[in-house]
Amino acid sequence: MKPIRYSDHARLQMVLRDATDEEVVMSIRTGKWRAAKMGKFQSRHQFDFNRVSLSNQKYYKYKTVESVFADELNEIVVITVKVYYSNEEVKP
Repeated sequence: MKPIRYSDHARLQMVLRDATDEEVVMSIRTGKWRAAKMGKFQSRHQFDFNRVSLSNQKYYKYKTVESVFADELNEIVVITVKVYYSNEEVKP
């Protein structure tokens, strides 16, 4: 299993969007990889949230973390992280 490294941009987005290392790793390790722009990949995972979002102070049942990353020879490099909140479960 390749190690995961984060770009500075990804780290900043994780802080701004309230995503943890564990959530990003799970989105990559368990999510379905789909092609993204410029030879990159994206993968997502939905988590139970059941609380108020720090970004808009609204209650949400679910939080989806989407990681955009490069699959390099010896490591996975996370380029950016997106977070979506909802009250509907997403089917895989």
